[in-house]
Amino acid sequence: MFFGAGLPQIAALTGDAKSYSERLFNFPPVGPLDESAATSAIKHPIQAEGESITNAAIEMIYKKTEGYPYFLQEWGFQAWNLADKSPINEGDVENATVAALRRLDDGFFRVRFERLTPKEREYVIAMASLGNGPYRSSDVADVLGEDMRSLGPRRAKIIHKGMIYSEAYGDIDFTVPMFEGFLNRYT
Repeated sequence: MFFGAGLPQIAALTGDAKSYSERLFNFPPVGPLDESAATSAIKHPIQAEGESITNAAIEMIYKKTEGYPYFLQEWGFQAWNLADKSPINEGDVENATVAALRRLDDGFFRVRFERLTPKEREYVIAMASLGNGPYRSSDVADVLGEDMRSLGPRRAKIIHKGMIYSEAYGDIDFTVPMFEGFLNRYT
């Protein structure tokens, strides 16, 4: 047997291996939960404390958060803190909305927004001015009064930063729900 026999296979295998630092900082995308998973995520912690929440309140939280896990947690936390009695109801969820949005605006959304350069901020603000997404890149270019082709590199940088994504050619949208609402409240 020759020394080094099998090395090509080992080299091929190690090419797919990730270093510790790559695994440590690998953030798999977490999308919205379906309604069943969201219901469990809201209901079980409340029941574990011996309390309850109405189905209508759960549905309201789900609709407001679009099933986004962090937002579910924030609305549940705020509704829990504001409810006078069990079960937590729709009124409690509605009252929780102001506090939940304030905390999201001051933390979650603001941190994301501050990662952008001034020109990138201008781009996402233009997106938000169009209402709810998805958005046509050409419409954003129209709002900015710029040629769509010249905006490609800026758009690519914002995509790379994880703020927006392109699901189909020419279409873009925010990666998290309610970001356009924050931009319209904040700017």
